[in-house]
Amino acid sequence: MPNMRNANPGQLAALVAVVEHGTFAAAGDALGFTQSAVSQQIAQLERACGTPVFDRPKGPRPAELTQVGLTVVEFARRSLDRIDQMDDRLQSMERGISGRLTVGTFQSASAELLPNIVAQMRRELPEVDVRLDETDDLDELVRDVLQDETDLAFTVDIAEDPRLEIEVLGRDRFVVLAPADQTELAVTVAGPVVTAEELNRSTLIGQPDSHTGQRMIDERLISAGIRPDFAFRFQNNAAVQSMVRSGMGLAVMPSLAIDANDPGTRVLEIEPRLAPRVIQLIRRTGRTLLPAAHQFAAIAHSSSAQLLTR
Repeated sequence: MPNMRNANPGQLAALVAVVEHGTFAAAGDALGFTQSAVSQQIAQLERACGTPVFDRPKGPRPAELTQVGLTVVEFARRSLDRIDQMDDRLQSMERGISGRLTVGTFQSASAELLPNIVAQMRRELPEVDVRLDETDDLDELVRDVLQDETDLAFTVDIAEDPRLEIEVLGRDRFVVLAPADQTELAVTVAGPVVTAEELNRSTLIGQPDSHTGQRMIDERLISAGIRPDFAFRFQNNAAVQSMVRSGMGLAVMPSLAIDANDPGTRVLEIEPRLAPRVIQLIRRTGRTLLPAAHQFAAIAHSSSAQLLTR
């Protein structure tokens, strides 16, 4: 019974070479093999087919394809074309100019860091397909990297973990966002600095306490002697800033999460200062990534340097 799974690309290439060049000797010259080596390849192919692929007449006449040989050479050419295409694809992936890259991200990184990073990736590596997966659950970002659901992920304050390679992109300070017109606020903040006492007397706007990012803010506030009283909670940063703009209260936010160009709000410092959050890029330890992933990481470092402190 024929079993072409026992055939290999070298045998198919030998078959096509004999057909194209007419003789085993000429095929050997074209492939850089001896005539004997080509004969061995064809013999092995015929064993896989279970029948001859060539009729070998005596004398100087070239070998002729059998009916089975005609069928096999048709599939052989298509198979070799596909292998050549695979070689081309692998070479481009090896050079980092193609492939798919999946990146986990969180809200403020998506809004402030990724637009420049992805735009530069498209300019430099237009054939790399960058896919983004956003969540504000930092535990989920880590879990997806460990389970190879994503290649890289932006994270915050992840502790050292032997399962992860962690690159620090920079540090993002916490600030207070206040309305530009404070006439409707219960507590008027006159200077550029908001004290713990003023925050304790203020209505605060934040995100749900189920968000890991909000829990980080709460922990920092409590450690600084601030007892946050959140009257309003919203899922996204833009909604928080909108409520601040309308005079409903103050918000303690990382600077990366705010629109500093918003004329309806102003940015104030906190006294005492809260420890900044550390913005990171993580990957799973021991996983081989495409060269494009290393290019993405390099671009992330250079782009983050313009927005984050080191």
